[in-house]
Amino acid sequence: MFFGHGTDNALDDSAALVLHALNLPHDAPLGAYKRRVSEAARRRAEHLLDRRILERIPAVYLTGVTWFAGLPIHVDPRVLIPRSPLAELIERQFIPWIDPARVRRVLDVGTGSGCIAIACAKAFPRAQVDAVDISEAALEVARINVRRHRLGRRLSLIESDHFSALGAETYDIIVANPPYVGARELRSLPAEYRHEPQMALAAGPAGLDSVEIILRRAGRHLRARGILVVEVGNTAAAVRRAYRHLPFTWLEFERGGGGVFLLTAEQLRAHVW
Repeated sequence: MFFGHGTDNALDDSAALVLHALNLPHDAPLGAYKRRVSEAARRRAEHLLDRRILERIPAVYLTGVTWFAGLPIHVDPRVLIPRSPLAELIERQFIPWIDPARVRRVLDVGTGSGCIAIACAKAFPRAQVDAVDISEAALEVARINVRRHRLGRRLSLIESDHFSALGAETYDIIVANPPYVGARELRSLPAEYRHEPQMALAAGPAGLDSVEIILRRAGRHLRARGILVVEVGNTAAAVRRAYRHLPFTWLEFERGGGGVFLLTAEQLRAHVW
């Protein structure tokens, strides 16, 4: 079995499933552990554990909820499971890379569940956030989360292939967790990944198809002193090789994870494609 869709070990995975079956919060007080478990609740817990083991379904697809940047996010197989180190950067308001006080517009490319866009809206309460995705099914899930967090007035969900539906709109921050898995890596992924939408993972032979579009087009949608932040995961080495001329800043995270680069608007515009 593989762990990495919200937890990194069997104990935490099991705890999430059992607590869900018993209708207990993930931070249930110690007193909750003294309660008697009904036969029906025990059967619910065993059923979830059986499905996790036998069908290799990620636990959060079985519970329907995960957490991102401290926020509860609804998830189901229409969207990728949130697990990005970008949460840490958003919680820090992208400091020191931008002055949070001047952020008025944020774009999330490939929003999926909407977790990144929602976290950005919470981090920048004076900003308008646009979130785009090519998948209408994913946007349906994002709408659930936008309503849950009551952000409908400040967060717009747009069906778009990358930037195609945005016209001349510009932003202080463009953030993206696009598909970046190459063909060879995709074939070798653990069984749990087969439950996720493949279009949210697969990005051509080398994993660069979506990244290339973002690098070519993001500059025209960034405001002066704006920043582009993109997660490319294990494809980082391929990105470095393919775009040697770009002065990437590769970010580090206290809570782990990597493969995230940053470019400023000025850096993008200085390199003619």
